[in-house]
Amino acid sequence: MLTLATATWGSAFIAGKFAVQSFEPATVAFFRFFGAAILLFPLMWVMEKDRKKPTLKDQGLFALLGLTGIALYNICFFLATKHAPVIKSSLFIASNPVLIVLLSGLFLKEKITRNSIIGMGIALTGVVFIITEGHILTLFQYGFEPIDFVLLGAVVSWAIYSVVGKVVLKKFSSVESTTYAVAYGTLFLLPFAMAETSWLDVQEASLTTWAAIAHMSIFVTVVSFVMYYNGIKEVGAAKASIFINVMPVSAVIMATIFLGETFTLSHGIGAGLVLTGVYAGTNPNLFKRKLRGNIVKNKTA
Repeated sequence: MLTLATATWGSAFIAGKFAVQSFEPATVAFFRFFGAAILLFPLMWVMEKDRKKPTLKDQGLFALLGLTGIALYNICFFLATKHAPVIKSSLFIASNPVLIVLLSGLFLKEKITRNSIIGMGIALTGVVFIITEGHILTLFQYGFEPIDFVLLGAVVSWAIYSVVGKVVLKKFSSVESTTYAVAYGTLFLLPFAMAETSWLDVQEASLTTWAAIAHMSIFVTVVSFVMYYNGIKEVGAAKASIFINVMPVSAVIMATIFLGETFTLSHGIGAGLVLTGVYAGTNPNLFKRKLRGNIVKNKTA
């Protein structure tokens, strides 16, 4: 479920390329989540018959989710894609699991296992391979720039969204949590969309643009966000965060299929490392079994 959710997020990069042909980034984000909200509320009313009424404190948490994971993350991410090198942007986003694991251990008291650390390291290495196309020394060409604060904002926003989401899921279902977060996020994005888009832009938008936005609303947001929150509820925010590394693998494969980009050997190596890291980080007995096997062999010898 987590693999499918994060793999679907990779398609947002492809759909986004088509959507920004007609709208500015914040407007694309607004229409994406506005469409998702229209779908999520009826879904919540049908699936959650016995839902709890959110208190004022709950509303505050939902607003925080909408502000961080929906509004701020998208604004920072799209700003960075316009003003920062793709390599730097991608690596910042790929570092998300590290911060989520640290915050989960600090605030949620989730146990940070050796397997999680090893798996995260392997997966992150795979992401670096994919992004740099095997030329890892490329990383040292970029120094610190003001736009890095924006990238850091994207990473921190998503980490807070994942950790606060774990708290909210103790009381509300994944459908309820996603619905309320998306609703608040849409409200926060509305002023930006109104400032940069006219009614004429809406009328002149192409069918391809609306199809891309519909895909992001239905599959990338409604389906995937609900699955991601379900995953957090089942395995915790720290372990679920490792699956974020599947996203660049998915994006590369889809770019090859739909945009005609070349799939290189470094992409294949990177994808293999990411999948190995995810497997290692989510199988608590993997290294124990190997260690136990070595002990038995030594005793026999």
